[in-house]
Amino acid sequence: MTEHTQKDFSNLYTPIAIVLAGVIIGAFAMVGISKMGGASGGEQAAKVDIADVNIENDPYIGEKDAPVVLAYWSDYQCPYCKAVEMGHPQIPTDPALPVLIKEYVDTGKLKIVFKDYAFLSEDSTTAAIWGRAVWDLYPTKYFTWREAMYTAQDEEHGGFGDEASIFALTKTITGIDANAVKTRVGTNAEAYLALIEADKAEGTSFGIQGTPGFITGTTLIPGAVSPEEFKAVIEAQL
Repeated sequence: MTEHTQKDFSNLYTPIAIVLAGVIIGAFAMVGISKMGGASGGEQAAKVDIADVNIENDPYIGEKDAPVVLAYWSDYQCPYCKAVEMGHPQIPTDPALPVLIKEYVDTGKLKIVFKDYAFLSEDSTTAAIWGRAVWDLYPTKYFTWREAMYTAQDEEHGGFGDEASIFALTKTITGIDANAVKTRVGTNAEAYLALIEADKAEGTSFGIQGTPGFITGTTLIPGAVSPEEFKAVIEAQL
Protein backbone atom coordinates (compact mmCIF):
# COMPACT_ATOMS: atom_id res chain seq x y z
CA MET A 1 0.00 0.00 0.00
CA THR A 2 3.36 1.68 -2.75
CA GLU A 3 14.64 7.78 -18.17
CA HIS A 4 16.00 10.38 -18.37
CA THR A 5 17.62 12.16 -21.38
CA GLN A 6 20.22 14.86 -21.56
CA LYS A 7 17.51 17.47 -20.95
CA ASP A 8 17.08 18.83 -17.42
CA PHE A 9 13.75 17.68 -15.97
CA SER A 10 14.71 18.35 -12.37
CA ASN A 11 12.01 20.99 -12.04
CA LEU A 12 9.42 18.22 -12.50
CA TYR A 13 10.77 15.93 -9.81
CA THR A 14 9.23 17.71 -6.84
CA PRO A 15 5.59 17.72 -8.06
CA ILE A 16 5.92 14.13 -9.26
CA ALA A 17 7.31 13.10 -5.89
CA ILE A 18 4.42 14.83 -4.15
CA VAL A 19 1.88 12.96 -6.28
CA LEU A 20 3.59 9.62 -5.68
CA ALA A 21 3.80 10.30 -1.96
CA GLY A 22 0.10 11.07 -1.89
CA VAL A 23 -0.71 7.79 -3.61
CA ILE A 24 1.49 5.83 -1.22
CA ILE A 25 0.11 7.58 1.87
CA GLY A 26 -3.44 6.98 0.66
CA ALA A 27 -2.74 3.31 0.18
CA PHE A 28 -1.27 2.96 3.64
CA ALA A 29 -4.18 4.90 5.11
CA MET A 30 -6.60 2.33 3.72
CA VAL A 31 -4.51 -0.45 5.26
CA GLY A 32 -4.48 1.43 8.54
CA ILE A 33 -8.27 1.59 8.56
CA SER A 34 -8.33 -2.14 9.19
CA LYS A 35 -5.40 -4.50 8.90
CA MET A 36 -7.54 -7.46 7.90
CA GLY A 37 -10.41 -5.70 6.19
CA GLY A 38 -9.51 -6.64 2.64
CA ALA A 39 -7.96 -10.03 3.33
CA SER A 40 -9.15 -13.14 1.58
CA GLY A 41 -10.94 -15.83 3.52
CA GLY A 42 -8.38 -18.31 2.25
CA GLU A 43 -5.47 -16.72 4.14
CA GLN A 44 -5.73 -18.89 7.24
CA ALA A 45 -2.72 -18.22 9.45
CA ALA A 46 -3.17 -20.81 12.19
CA LYS A 47 -5.18 -23.88 13.15
CA VAL A 48 -8.35 -22.80 14.89
CA ASP A 49 -11.39 -24.42 16.44
CA ILE A 50 -14.49 -22.60 17.65
CA ALA A 51 -14.53 -25.02 20.59
CA ASP A 52 -11.38 -23.29 21.86
CA VAL A 53 -12.92 -19.80 21.74
CA ASN A 54 -14.18 -18.39 25.03
CA ILE A 55 -17.72 -17.19 24.35
CA GLU A 56 -19.02 -17.00 27.91
CA ASN A 57 -18.77 -13.27 28.57
CA ASP A 58 -19.54 -11.78 25.16
CA PRO A 59 -22.72 -10.39 23.60
CA TYR A 60 -24.45 -12.64 21.09
CA ILE A 61 -27.52 -13.04 18.92
CA GLY A 62 -29.26 -16.31 18.15
CA GLU A 63 -30.21 -19.36 20.16
CA LYS A 64 -27.85 -20.03 23.06
CA ASP A 65 -27.38 -23.65 21.97
CA ALA A 66 -27.45 -23.15 18.19
CA PRO A 67 -25.56 -25.92 16.35
CA VAL A 68 -23.15 -23.49 14.65
CA VAL A 69 -21.27 -20.65 16.36
CA LEU A 70 -19.58 -17.74 14.61
CA ALA A 71 -17.18 -15.70 16.75
CA TYR A 72 -16.75 -12.20 15.33
CA TRP A 73 -13.93 -9.84 16.41
CA SER A 74 -14.70 -6.22 15.57
CA ASP A 75 -13.92 -2.56 16.21
CA TYR A 76 -16.72 0.04 16.16
CA GLN A 77 -14.43 2.41 14.24
CA CYS A 78 -13.64 -0.15 11.52
CA PRO A 79 -15.27 0.57 8.13
CA TYR A 80 -14.79 -3.04 7.01
CA CYS A 81 -16.83 -4.17 10.02
CA LYS A 82 -19.53 -1.76 8.91
CA ALA A 83 -19.30 -3.27 5.42
CA VAL A 84 -19.95 -6.72 6.88
CA GLU A 85 -22.81 -5.56 9.10
CA MET A 86 -24.72 -3.20 6.82
CA GLY A 87 -22.60 -2.25 3.83
CA HIS A 88 -20.21 0.64 3.24
CA PRO A 89 -20.36 3.02 0.25
CA GLN A 90 -16.60 2.84 -0.34
CA ILE A 91 -16.14 -0.90 0.16
CA PRO A 92 -17.46 -3.15 -2.63
CA THR A 93 -18.50 -6.08 -0.42
CA ASP A 94 -22.09 -7.18 0.02
CA PRO A 95 -23.04 -7.07 3.71
CA ALA A 96 -22.99 -10.60 5.11
CA LEU A 97 -24.64 -10.19 8.51
CA PRO A 98 -28.18 -9.46 7.25
CA VAL A 99 -28.02 -12.62 5.15
CA LEU A 100 -26.65 -14.74 7.99
CA ILE A 101 -29.26 -13.41 10.40
CA LYS A 102 -32.15 -14.08 8.04
CA GLU A 103 -31.05 -17.53 6.89
CA TYR A 104 -29.31 -18.95 9.95
CA VAL A 105 -29.79 -16.90 13.14
CA ASP A 106 -33.55 -16.46 12.78
CA THR A 107 -33.94 -20.15 11.94
CA GLY A 108 -32.07 -21.29 15.05
CA LYS A 109 -29.03 -22.64 13.19
CA LEU A 110 -26.43 -20.00 14.04
CA LYS A 111 -25.26 -18.08 17.09
CA ILE A 112 -23.12 -15.00 16.39
CA VAL A 113 -20.85 -14.00 19.28
CA PHE A 114 -19.48 -10.44 19.23
CA LYS A 115 -15.93 -10.14 20.51
CA ASP A 116 -13.96 -6.93 20.89
CA TYR A 117 -10.78 -6.11 19.02
CA ALA A 118 -10.46 -2.42 19.88
CA PHE A 119 -7.27 -1.16 18.27
CA LEU A 120 -7.93 1.72 15.90
CA SER A 121 -8.27 4.65 18.30
CA GLU A 122 -9.27 5.73 21.80
CA ASP A 123 -12.86 5.92 20.52
CA SER A 124 -12.67 2.21 19.73
CA THR A 125 -12.12 1.40 23.40
CA THR A 126 -14.77 3.87 24.57
CA ALA A 127 -17.34 2.30 22.26
CA ALA A 128 -16.41 -1.21 23.34
CA ILE A 129 -16.86 -0.28 27.00
CA TRP A 130 -20.28 1.20 26.29
CA GLY A 131 -21.20 -1.91 24.33
CA ARG A 132 -20.41 -4.05 27.36
CA ALA A 133 -22.59 -1.86 29.56
CA VAL A 134 -25.50 -2.00 27.11
CA TRP A 135 -25.20 -5.80 26.98
CA ASP A 136 -25.19 -6.02 30.77
CA LEU A 137 -28.26 -3.86 31.23
CA TYR A 138 -30.26 -4.34 28.03
CA PRO A 139 -29.18 -7.54 26.26
CA THR A 140 -32.27 -7.60 24.01
CA LYS A 141 -31.40 -4.09 22.80
CA TYR A 142 -27.70 -4.71 22.28
CA PHE A 143 -27.85 -5.49 18.56
CA THR A 144 -30.14 -2.52 17.86
CA TRP A 145 -27.64 -0.28 19.68
CA ARG A 146 -24.73 -1.89 17.82
CA GLU A 147 -26.29 -1.26 14.42
CA ALA A 148 -27.01 2.35 15.39
CA MET A 149 -23.33 2.72 16.25
CA TYR A 150 -22.24 1.47 12.84
CA THR A 151 -24.81 3.65 11.11
CA ALA A 152 -23.34 6.68 12.89
CA GLN A 153 -19.72 5.68 12.16
CA ASP A 154 -17.67 8.34 10.41
CA GLU A 155 -13.92 8.89 10.09
CA GLU A 156 -11.62 6.59 11.97
CA HIS A 157 -10.01 9.30 14.11
CA GLY A 158 -12.17 12.10 15.50
CA GLY A 159 -15.81 12.86 14.83
CA PHE A 160 -18.40 10.46 16.21
CA GLY A 161 -17.26 7.95 18.80
CA ASP A 162 -16.32 9.79 21.98
CA GLU A 163 -18.35 9.31 25.15
CA ALA A 164 -20.54 12.38 24.61
CA SER A 165 -21.59 11.34 21.11
CA ILE A 166 -22.19 7.72 22.16
CA PHE A 167 -24.32 8.92 25.08
CA ALA A 168 -26.38 11.08 22.71
CA LEU A 169 -26.88 8.16 20.35
CA THR A 170 -27.81 5.80 23.18
CA LYS A 171 -30.54 8.22 24.26
CA THR A 172 -32.23 7.70 20.87
CA ILE A 173 -32.63 3.92 21.33
CA THR A 174 -36.11 3.06 22.60
CA GLY A 175 -36.00 0.87 25.68
CA ILE A 176 -32.53 1.96 26.83
CA ASP A 177 -31.94 4.40 29.68
CA ALA A 178 -28.77 6.16 28.55
CA ASN A 179 -28.15 7.55 32.02
CA ALA A 180 -28.23 4.06 33.50
CA VAL A 181 -25.74 2.89 30.87
CA LYS A 182 -23.46 5.86 31.60
CA THR A 183 -23.56 5.03 35.29
CA ARG A 184 -22.72 1.39 34.60
CA VAL A 185 -19.81 2.50 32.42
CA GLY A 186 -18.53 4.66 35.27
CA THR A 187 -18.63 1.87 37.83
CA ASN A 188 -17.55 -1.09 35.67
CA ALA A 189 -15.13 0.45 33.16
CA GLU A 190 -12.09 -1.32 34.58
CA ALA A 191 -13.77 -4.74 34.53
CA TYR A 192 -15.06 -4.15 31.00
CA LEU A 193 -11.61 -3.08 29.83
CA ALA A 194 -10.17 -6.34 31.15
CA LEU A 195 -12.73 -8.30 29.11
CA ILE A 196 -12.04 -6.21 26.02
CA GLU A 197 -8.29 -6.74 26.30
CA ALA A 198 -8.82 -10.46 26.87
CA ASP A 199 -10.90 -10.67 23.69
CA LYS A 200 -8.18 -8.96 21.66
CA ALA A 201 -5.43 -11.14 23.11
CA GLU A 202 -7.44 -14.25 22.39
CA GLY A 203 -8.06 -13.18 18.80
CA THR A 204 -4.38 -12.45 18.32
CA SER A 205 -3.52 -15.92 19.63
CA PHE A 206 -5.70 -17.42 16.87
CA GLY A 207 -3.97 -15.38 14.16
CA ILE A 208 -6.38 -12.45 13.97
CA GLN A 209 -4.39 -9.28 13.31
CA GLY A 210 -7.11 -6.69 12.79
CA THR A 211 -10.80 -6.36 12.04
CA PRO A 212 -13.05 -7.92 11.13
CA GLY A 213 -11.97 -11.43 12.00
CA PHE A 214 -14.12 -14.54 12.34
CA ILE A 215 -13.84 -18.11 13.53
CA THR A 216 -16.45 -20.77 12.91
CA GLY A 217 -15.89 -24.49 13.06
CA THR A 218 -12.22 -24.96 12.22
CA THR A 219 -12.05 -22.01 9.83
CA LEU A 220 -10.53 -18.58 10.33
CA ILE A 221 -12.05 -15.91 8.09
CA PRO A 222 -9.82 -12.83 8.11
CA GLY A 223 -11.57 -9.85 6.58
CA ALA A 224 -14.82 -8.72 5.02
CA VAL A 225 -15.76 -11.57 2.69
CA SER A 226 -18.93 -12.22 0.74
CA PRO A 227 -22.09 -13.74 2.21
CA GLU A 228 -21.50 -16.78 0.02
CA GLU A 229 -18.15 -17.49 1.65
CA PHE A 230 -19.69 -17.36 5.11
CA LYS A 231 -22.58 -19.57 4.01
CA ALA A 232 -20.27 -22.22 2.55
CA VAL A 233 -18.43 -22.58 5.86
CA ILE A 234 -21.67 -22.62 7.87
CA GLU A 235 -23.39 -25.12 5.59
CA ALA A 236 -20.45 -27.48 5.93
CA GLN A 237 -21.18 -27.65 9.67
CA LEU A 238 -24.93 -28.30 9.38
